[in-house]
Amino acid sequence: MSEYILYFVSFAFLHLRMHHQLIYVFLSLSSPVVSQNLVTDNVSVVEGEMAIISCRVKDNDDSVIQLLNPNRQTIYFRDMRPLKDARFQLVNFSENELRVSLSNVSLSDEGRYVCQLYTDPPQEAYADITVLIPPGNPIIEARDEVLSEGNETEMTCTAMSSKPAATIRWMKGDKELPGKPRVELTYDKMYTVTSRLTFTVSKEDDGVPVVCIVDHPAVKDFQAQKYLEVQYKPEVKIVVEFPQGLTREGENLELTCKAKGKPQPQRVSWVKVDDDVPSHAVITGADLYIENLNKSYNGTYRCMASNAVGESFDDYILYVYDSRAGEGAPRTVDHAVIGGVVAVVVFAMLCLLIVLGRYFARHKGTYFTHEAKGADDAADADTAIINAEGGHTNSDEKKEYYI
Repeated sequence: MSEYILYFVSFAFLHLRMHHQLIYVFLSLSSPVVSQNLVTDNVSVVEGEMAIISCRVKDNDDSVIQLLNPNRQTIYFRDMRPLKDARFQLVNFSENELRVSLSNVSLSDEGRYVCQLYTDPPQEAYADITVLIPPGNPIIEARDEVLSEGNETEMTCTAMSSKPAATIRWMKGDKELPGKPRVELTYDKMYTVTSRLTFTVSKEDDGVPVVCIVDHPAVKDFQAQKYLEVQYKPEVKIVVEFPQGLTREGENLELTCKAKGKPQPQRVSWVKVDDDVPSHAVITGADLYIENLNKSYNGTYRCMASNAVGESFDDYILYVYDSRAGEGAPRTVDHAVIGGVVAVVVFAMLCLLIVLGRYFARHKGTYFTHEAKGADDAADADTAIINAEGGHTNSDEKKEYYI
């Protein structure tokens, strides 16, 4: 039976070479087996591009190699193409390899292709072609076009009609934010993915791009972005234009109120907390000017600015010093230094006197008194004197110490 099969195959091959069409029927009583001698690779290809299918034989004994489509129709028999599909082209044919290209791949080409080696029993290896279909351009939508600081907003990004399903990531500036994806399978076996992003905005987010990034094996750097427009209440700061140091009686004071917000505040106002602004103070736009200061002007001066989002203010505390304030400061410092030095010297002298006193006290001389021992027992004074003057060799010395 094996000889009959080989004869039939040879006949069919010769007939193909003569008429360029497949008119043979391969019959085999043995089922094909998967062998490690025949190898191929799975292929992923983007729709419209080219796929390469390679059937390789490690050790060939002159057996015939052919390539079949998912419907088990012969695409190539050795170096002959029986199938009338010009998209299949021979890339390489040898005893150890049959390599075929498929151009302009479509979704209908997806499936399992068979590399077959005519042995007894026949050997097969399988190459799965997966067709990748990239999604359409991502669509990003925002619930709010203009936001106010502190408010929550929501954005959605949609990647339509892809295979397999795409993955969507969100970036706000250089920070990645988590979204909530939803995947839908359409009637044509495509996937539509929608990701929803919710976050709270601050004034620092104004002008920052929010980017929707679509990850898919068929495309790279696929993204859409939308810039945030955030309105925020004014930022207010009082700047002292004059004087640069202490505010003294008789001098002038000039303050400027700087306010920035979105929208930009159109009006800036000055007030004095818990009192009225001096009658001769001059307010010109954002500037406050007071001449000939005196201590009655002391207090807190407030600059206020507002816009559609809110109101903010900044305070300046005015304290008017005497006209000669600060001039005696250097002499005050000198007296303090001198007082400190004198205190240290006095303390050192006291310590020295105490040390010398203790030293001399410890080296003071001694003196002796000789009294007759037992003078109290003498019969009369003369006897006591004689005993004292004569001295007794066995009399004890009495020492007295002065400290």
